[in-house]
Amino acid sequence: MNRTKQSLGGEARAQALSSRRRSDIAQEAAITRWSLGGKEPPARARYGAPDRPLRIGEVEIPCYVLEDGRRVLAQRGLHRGLDLSVGGGRAGERKLVSLMAQLEEKGINTRGLVARADQPIRFLPPHGGNMADGYEAAILPDICAVILEAHLARKLHKRQEHLAARAAVLQHGFATVGIVALVDEATGYQEFRARDALSKILEEFVARELRPWVRTFPNAYYEQIFRLNGWPYAEKCGRPGVLGRWTNDVVYRRLAPGVLEELRRHTPRDDQGRLQHKLFQRLTEEVGHPRLREHLAGVVMLMKYSSSWGQFMERLDREYPAFQTPTEQG
Repeated sequence: MNRTKQSLGGEARAQALSSRRRSDIAQEAAITRWSLGGKEPPARARYGAPDRPLRIGEVEIPCYVLEDGRRVLAQRGLHRGLDLSVGGGRAGERKLVSLMAQLEEKGINTRGLVARADQPIRFLPPHGGNMADGYEAAILPDICAVILEAHLARKLHKRQEHLAARAAVLQHGFATVGIVALVDEATGYQEFRARDALSKILEEFVARELRPWVRTFPNAYYEQIFRLNGWPYAEKCGRPGVLGRWTNDVVYRRLAPGVLEELRRHTPRDDQGRLQHKLFQRLTEEVGHPRLREHLAGVVMLMKYSSSWGQFMERLDREYPAFQTPTEQG
């Protein structure tokens, strides 16, 4: 009888606890078990749930925000999101490491992804339960960029071509900073973010100082525009004036929110209203310029797989939708 009363009392106390407190208790119990095994305590996730994954088109990847603010993507979910087949055990976990090592051996700059993929973050989900492995969310844009660069350099094996197609689909949904915003939205953490998130994005992308001009847009970008419009192309041929307007739409409006407007604001014009330097010269070395190169790689690939300008634009709007201007957002 006493045992029954104690059991009922325990259930009543558990029901009286808030969901947050119940989650904390479950996490503390799991960490205690982990520590008793002589292992270093894992990080704790505060936001995120299995039924609130990061969604990009039809792709879903479980995501979380840790106590220290790091946004992480679950390892196995990341593999599935990349369409990277995984097996069981350690061999399956190392699929991404193996892929990056193969590409590095073929001369592709993998941005340190061999080491980064080989050091997953061990963390405890908010609901408790088993430990999970994950990666900081900013790794995903880098992975997609490397895969697309390998595709353009024809370094992917024929059996790996599907990875490039998936990387192109994923890449439209984020930038290096955009992936953080997507994770925050999926986990509900956006309600707690600083209000100046947009200004921080612009600060990441747009430089205060003008960068020297270097060739940035590949010849393939212009070759494909001419091909899709049925125009004869030569490397030193004149370029129609409409190309500037098209590039603003195809490229700059799709990099990150507000970037095109901010670049225009910082770019002076001459007496005839022409820009005095290229917009890309105002992109930051750390984020803006790399993001531009990644975007161009994806755009050129979409162009190559399109048979007309209209078909390309339909695919571009689907895979790399333009960000609304502040005016359009109301």
